[in-house]
Amino acid sequence: MDEKITIIEGPTPNFESISDLWVHGLAEGTTQADVFITHLRTFNGPSLVERCHRAWRSHNNIALEYKTQEGLNAEVPIIAARTVKTEEGDMLMLWLRFADNAVELEIGYDDEYGEEDDDWEGDELF
Repeated sequence: MDEKITIIEGPTPNFESISDLWVHGLAEGTTQADVFITHLRTFNGPSLVERCHRAWRSHNNIALEYKTQEGLNAEVPIIAARTVKTEEGDMLMLWLRFADNAVELEIGYDDEYGEEDDDWEGDELF
């Protein structure tokens, strides 16, 4: 049986892409995957990290379960975990393995006045 760490309240976590090459070694497998990190506040970070370690020592998987922005349940495998003490309490850092087809990136830019340029048609090169 696979273990889960479930986010029971709060918004959808922010997933940050990691470009460091060493991280790709964590995501090795039979399919292409990208590694993302998320930072979560928790009451007992060391206990959650220990749950991850117990699952991995038993050769089981452990996943992060959360609600998407649409309100649907989603799960993603946890491949590394760490906790850090902060002034606000424990911060849980999770490295997650997203299959390539599960990642949707939002790319945008702001013009010099801080507003998005909606007038650009895309066929103008210069």
